[in-house]
Amino acid sequence: MLYIEVKTKERETLVNITGVISALVENSGIKNGICIVYVPHTTAAITINESADPDVVRDIIDRLKELVPHKGDYAHSEGNSDAHIKASIIGNSRIIIVENGKLALGTWEGIFLCEFDGPRTRKVFVKII
Repeated sequence: MLYIEVKTKERETLVNITGVISALVENSGIKNGICIVYVPHTTAAITINESADPDVVRDIIDRLKELVPHKGDYAHSEGNSDAHIKASIIGNSRIIIVENGKLALGTWEGIFLCEFDGPRTRKVFVKII
């Protein structure tokens, strides 16, 4: 298993990690298989979405803020209940097919670490099989 560290600079942000994950796959020697990308944090997530237009990232964050506001009538006392809920909605992992030594992503797709309780340093685990 491999891992990368991602330092986030805002409370809520999506960080494009496609390049780093692609390099790990290409350097792994695995030609055909799968790549599992997993974040072991309960207030962060992993998603795949459009990476060409930064407005898509902004729209995702803005709509999640509307759906699950930071301040609310939450029972969890640490002040980050919204982050836990947003991470649960998005999910903590993605599986990407590896074909001919490369990630089989769509033309506009990118892999993003979703930060909902930053800024922090996050670990992202990567397993290529």
